[in-house]
Amino acid sequence: MKQPLTTLPPSSSPPTTAITARGLHKHYGNLAAVRGIDFTVHKGEMFGLIGPDGAGKTSTFHIMGGVMEATAGEVEIFGQPARDARLMTGYLTQQFSLYLDLSIDENLRYAGGLRQVADDVLWERRNKYLSLMDLDKFGDRLAGQLSGGMKQKLALCCALVSQPEVLLLDEPTTGVDPVSRREFWDVLAELSAEGMTIVVATPYLDEAERCHRVALMYSGQIHEIGTPAQLRDNLGLHRLEVRTANLEATEEILSQTTQTNIIDVQIFGDRLDVLVQDLNVGETEVRQLLQQHQLPSPNIERGEPTLENVFVTRLRQQGSAPQFLAFPRSRMRGGGERKELAIYAQNLSRVFGKFQAVKDVNVEVRYGEIFGLLGANGAGKTTTIKMLCGLLEASGGEVSLGGETGNLRSADLRRRIGYMSQKFTLYDDLTILQNLEFYSGVYGVPRKLRREKIDWVITTCGLEGQENLVTGQLPGGWKQRVAFGASVMHEPDILFLDEPTSGVDPLARRQFWKLINDFARNGTAILVTTHYLEEAEQCNRMSFMVAGETVAEGSPSSIKASQPGKLIEIIVNQNQAASKLLKQHFDSWRVSIFADSLHIVLDNPEQEINQITQLLKANQITVNSLRPIPFSLEDAFIGIVQRSQ
Repeated sequence: MKQPLTTLPPSSSPPTTAITARGLHKHYGNLAAVRGIDFTVHKGEMFGLIGPDGAGKTSTFHIMGGVMEATAGEVEIFGQPARDARLMTGYLTQQFSLYLDLSIDENLRYAGGLRQVADDVLWERRNKYLSLMDLDKFGDRLAGQLSGGMKQKLALCCALVSQPEVLLLDEPTTGVDPVSRREFWDVLAELSAEGMTIVVATPYLDEAERCHRVALMYSGQIHEIGTPAQLRDNLGLHRLEVRTANLEATEEILSQTTQTNIIDVQIFGDRLDVLVQDLNVGETEVRQLLQQHQLPSPNIERGEPTLENVFVTRLRQQGSAPQFLAFPRSRMRGGGERKELAIYAQNLSRVFGKFQAVKDVNVEVRYGEIFGLLGANGAGKTTTIKMLCGLLEASGGEVSLGGETGNLRSADLRRRIGYMSQKFTLYDDLTILQNLEFYSGVYGVPRKLRREKIDWVITTCGLEGQENLVTGQLPGGWKQRVAFGASVMHEPDILFLDEPTSGVDPLARRQFWKLINDFARNGTAILVTTHYLEEAEQCNRMSFMVAGETVAEGSPSSIKASQPGKLIEIIVNQNQAASKLLKQHFDSWRVSIFADSLHIVLDNPEQEINQITQLLKANQITVNSLRPIPFSLEDAFIGIVQRSQ
């Protein structure tokens, strides 16, 4: 049986060391990106490298992959210098390593040729890995025509055709939708169980929970290494899930309290996560504080801290939390009192040749509202946004933007709109300062206000003193922060954000959503897309798109409440083995690994629960607990998408 991912597979002999890093340094001029790190990774281990943007993770990957020399120290792959071990190492970089004008099969043949893979072996592996990724039917499709998720799966296949002993993955699921993300990690679990050594960096800490061990890296150094369970235990804190009718007011009260037992408070959709030093004292304090402010009595559940809690708390202890500065507004609006429509679309359609990308989509967004447009890669979200803001002509339907129904490209209307595109809105060959000066001019920010607005962006991004860096040299997460700042400097009435937090670390994501909520409270209408559905719960309303059509719409709570069947959480002693077994008896989308537990969606739980327990027992898998839990927005999204296909 395969073992759970939180412990290494047992062996009668000590684990074989696959990767060793000793005293690793990397300097770029005066910048020390990596400052003396040491770690080992065992054969067959899934090892996570997590840290904030600019922590030195990508430099470490470049050295492990043998594509960059260290300034000092060394990395060995199975006893060989990393540069000499390149034929046994597969490396998936942050930037897609595909040729977009080649087909899937042509990309695989090219990757196989580089790695000296014989034709007959290449074809066998092509069939194996494309089937594993559900890409086997699209061999002749150009890579440039694939969705983001499909591109990442193909890039992984290209890294796998040489059957590497070590697989390096630098943020492999950035920009990938939740369905593809789950499938991607299920594939990694299979490869690890087969003995492949995997090192992965990810900004999504629910993913990192699936690693055997995790290293927390910041400021060029590794500060802590352990299993996810060890890192949570070392934190020495406990987590309360607080659900109440008035989340915003509750968050404000708990965040501003002088009680030393409450360490951290954050909104996650329909709940608050509250970190406390003592569970009993913490729960009492929360109830008393809400009672003092005449707020309704909350529903409180106790839980273990998550890796995200560990990550955020450790960075705050280091003083690395980004500064939150109120936006310097030069004009006042009516805020949430303005209820008229800012964005309106009726039966919106778009056809490219014979392909219908968007079909009869309806959208209504009011001033002061955050509206989420969600869907899998290739669902038509970006095409819809481009039509709504006048960048792309609709094939059919009506659009109204800021009250304008005719010329959506007029200069007056342009000055009232902010747009942050999925592909960065910045010029890579300009400095940060030059980009911000350019956009403040384009958007017509008065000259006397430009310096204040630019300084706000630079300070909010944590880039003081670095404003003359060339933008193309920034890590992806920092680029996103600057791009967001550039899109709001002119105080837009209407703001389009297409995956604004893609690849951004958890601390920066928190700051992003504080800013987004601040703009909404001041009357800006916001339409946002995101693949990170925990943050999508902060939207007031949302719609889900599948294959160009709207398949669900409503508030996050109403969408979750409308799900058929029940979501069951199962904790077993062999997570990976249980997941594989259950997928042989249920639709694979119904079963997913979440850290140390399994989630399974059941349409007939009364009959099926008994079937599951008997099945696991017959395969010597111990069930430690089994209980129904509320649907998360991600569970609801995956269920809706899969049922509609």
